[in-house]
Amino acid sequence: MIQIHNEGVFYHGGSLVPAAQCAGSAAEGRKKTIAYGILSAHNTSGNMDALRLKFDAMASHDITYVGIIQTARASGLERFPLPYVLTNCHNSLCAVGGTINEDDHVFGLSAAKRYGGEFVPAHQSVIHSYMREMYAGGGRMILGSDSHTRYGAYGTMAIGEGGPELVKQLLCKTYDIAYPRVVAVHLTGRPRAGVGPQDVALAIIGATFKQGTVKNSVMEFFGDGVGNLSMDYRNGIDVMTTETSCLSSVWQTDETVKSSLTAHGRPEAYHQLSAQEGAYYDAAIEVDLSKIEPMIALPFHPSNTYTIREFNENLEDLLHSVDENAVETLGLKKTPEPLAKKIRGGRFYADQGVIAGCSGGTYQNLVKAAEILGGRPLGSDRFWLSCYPASQPVLMELLRTGALEKLIASGVSVRSAFCGPCFGAGDVPANGAFSIRHSTRNFPNREGSKPSDGQVAYVALMDSRSIAASALNGGAITPATDLAELTEDPSFLEYHFNAAPYERVYHGVGKPDPKEPLVLGPNIADWPEQIALPENLLITVASAIYDPVTTTDELIPSGETSSYRSNPLRLSEFALSRKDPAYVGRAKAVLAEEKRRRAGETVDMLGYDPKTTGLGSAVMAIRPGDGSAREQAASCQRVLGGVANLCEDFATKRYRSNVINWGMVPFTVENIAQYDIQPGDRIYVEGIRKALETDTSCIDGVLLQGDRRRTIRLKLERLSREERDIILSGCLINYYA
Repeated sequence: MIQIHNEGVFYHGGSLVPAAQCAGSAAEGRKKTIAYGILSAHNTSGNMDALRLKFDAMASHDITYVGIIQTARASGLERFPLPYVLTNCHNSLCAVGGTINEDDHVFGLSAAKRYGGEFVPAHQSVIHSYMREMYAGGGRMILGSDSHTRYGAYGTMAIGEGGPELVKQLLCKTYDIAYPRVVAVHLTGRPRAGVGPQDVALAIIGATFKQGTVKNSVMEFFGDGVGNLSMDYRNGIDVMTTETSCLSSVWQTDETVKSSLTAHGRPEAYHQLSAQEGAYYDAAIEVDLSKIEPMIALPFHPSNTYTIREFNENLEDLLHSVDENAVETLGLKKTPEPLAKKIRGGRFYADQGVIAGCSGGTYQNLVKAAEILGGRPLGSDRFWLSCYPASQPVLMELLRTGALEKLIASGVSVRSAFCGPCFGAGDVPANGAFSIRHSTRNFPNREGSKPSDGQVAYVALMDSRSIAASALNGGAITPATDLAELTEDPSFLEYHFNAAPYERVYHGVGKPDPKEPLVLGPNIADWPEQIALPENLLITVASAIYDPVTTTDELIPSGETSSYRSNPLRLSEFALSRKDPAYVGRAKAVLAEEKRRRAGETVDMLGYDPKTTGLGSAVMAIRPGDGSAREQAASCQRVLGGVANLCEDFATKRYRSNVINWGMVPFTVENIAQYDIQPGDRIYVEGIRKALETDTSCIDGVLLQGDRRRTIRLKLERLSREERDIILSGCLINYYA
């Protein structure tokens, strides 16, 4: 099904050949990849080893754009120097906080008018559907403040990052990274009827995530199999590459891409892209599409994958494993009812199905679901199904072709374009319920429940085709390949794009009006002032997390907290609230002591000089930052007085960048678990400011654990000069101010 080659390979004669068997130059071969051509065209440094990239366009949604614009304003923003699209697809249905959500939308429109941006009103489109429809094109680069910013199937290298990286682009700065690894994804064969894009994506994620095969790399898709995939099919695979922890993705382009762009009224955006003979890749993934089976990703991660066949053959064991993971992952004090109780007659029955967002809500996914359901009723028992078309144009085409009628006739609840089911703010299942979703994530809390209140619900990821097949069977998990009447997915499904709904979009790119006032609702607050890094640090560990990976959702929950994203102080109250509820209180206590120190009052400094030594808190985790690009995972720590993260490694580049841009030191420690660091432990780091000023790569700290003192080596890895200066300044705002 999937073969992984962790060594370098060359592309020769349509096949991948191990580098050890070729006489070619890797350095020259790198220049023959699609990725190299795009990166070189956007690099401003003159040095391909140290990229300084400028993007063609940017996109943010209503959880992130307020903070980004507020940060840029504080740093001297006068106008948007590139097309910047503000969509409203995350807080469009959240009912928390009174007028907060709509206040943010009004602010977004006023900012688009003042600075010259594009504003997409709520319910018109999810962020990534709009960018595919209106901006993606061959050879382009797009930066988004959402981790699923992926438009590679159109030949666009798109990157999801935290807000500060978008701020840099707004201030005419660059996105600075070392030249990334490029990993070949060689597709062959044709998917079987009933196998959809989510199945292919989950198979790839399951094979690569835990091994870190493509971590912070560019995935380059090519091969004969690409031509056997429709545009929606390619987009469905591509958007899920985020869950492999890669940096970006890009695909070869062909007539299917050209036809899609033409259908969207943008034929000029098409450029033929392909890997050249002799292209070199740092690793390779070979995928035989004909061998992919319908997949399921069990709670609580998209990489927790099995074929549906394997799942159905091993129900008791796999469900027991989920039960155990729920107790450990969610920190439940009471063991929930075993999921095995949902087995009836040897079949496992889900309670809910959802097809939604940038991965599930595409035209073809919903057409295939409609074909499978065929207007047949779902019945009146517990199982229910909802669908969220990804944009109003998609909804119009479903209406025009009759697919929408079939869905509604079956009893499917059809909603507007909304990202809620992907981040935990829509279609919340009942306590103990199991939801099967064609969406992007099934992290803890993505189902919207609050385990701290004794609630628990489960989300598994599946393809829309198998969700529809399961719906026909009352929720019994059923692979769509079991349906004998299913037709094959065509390589190109005819699609008529009607842009009429986008008459509601404010198109102000390149037309800033400095006289236009910003409309600031009562919840929209400025960032609190941050101070520069002191000479020395006395750090108190406010939270210690020993999970193999810590997601950004655990650092700052999604869902009901999203309405407070525009208020840094209120939002910070939710930091680690589900993972370590005592964290906020501990961090606040340290911050209060630091404020007293700065005021000249006497505080307990353990004998260290209060004039040169600052107090701050830190989060310790083995591998923090998997998942969302939300900068708030880091900024909330900083608002609460955080000065550092301590970890063995960062799960993603984007979270590490957020830590740095918010002025916290990204310490890495070899085999950090050996130190058994616990909340309340302190670390004294003498000369930290000098270390950052002088490009020091590691520094010794003193770990104080009760009466015990020992040395801990703190690494300052891969920090550029600018990143060091940002930390020295206290945060990105200070650096640019």
